[in-house]
Amino acid sequence: MNETRDQSLMLLALAEAQAAAEAGEVPVGAVIVDPASDTVIAAAGNAPIAGHDPTAHAEIRAIRMAAEKRGNYRLSGLELFVTLEPCAMCAGAISFARIGRVVFGAADEKGGAVLHGPRFFEQPTCHWRPEIVSGVLAGESSDLLRTFFRTRR
Repeated sequence: MNETRDQSLMLLALAEAQAAAEAGEVPVGAVIVDPASDTVIAAAGNAPIAGHDPTAHAEIRAIRMAAEKRGNYRLSGLELFVTLEPCAMCAGAISFARIGRVVFGAADEKGGAVLHGPRFFEQPTCHWRPEIVSGVLAGESSDLLRTFFRTRR
């Protein structure tokens, strides 16, 4: 895929992350795109506080929206752009949804499950492995998170 395209789509995820931060949520944003048409199918930011839902991570919310829109729990061929390395819960949802490609910004050494921690997609029990691209607009994603947490400490 095209690096400029990935950056443009990650900017949409960053806008969702910024909106989450403005709502008092941890600034993580996600968009799901149909690469055949470059149509954004779903976009969401983190909302566990507002939704009283510990599973309301940006990725999960976007997956739910995309599945509803498509009328199918399988999202084969779609791409997920997310500002932070997915956690184990989100990696599991990505696998179950059969998302074809995951592009993320900042690595997450503590909570990430793609390049860090359990390395979910490398496990023999993982039934679906998307293509992974990391580090797209990682600096911008990290800066947003750092600024958010700095103001709260």
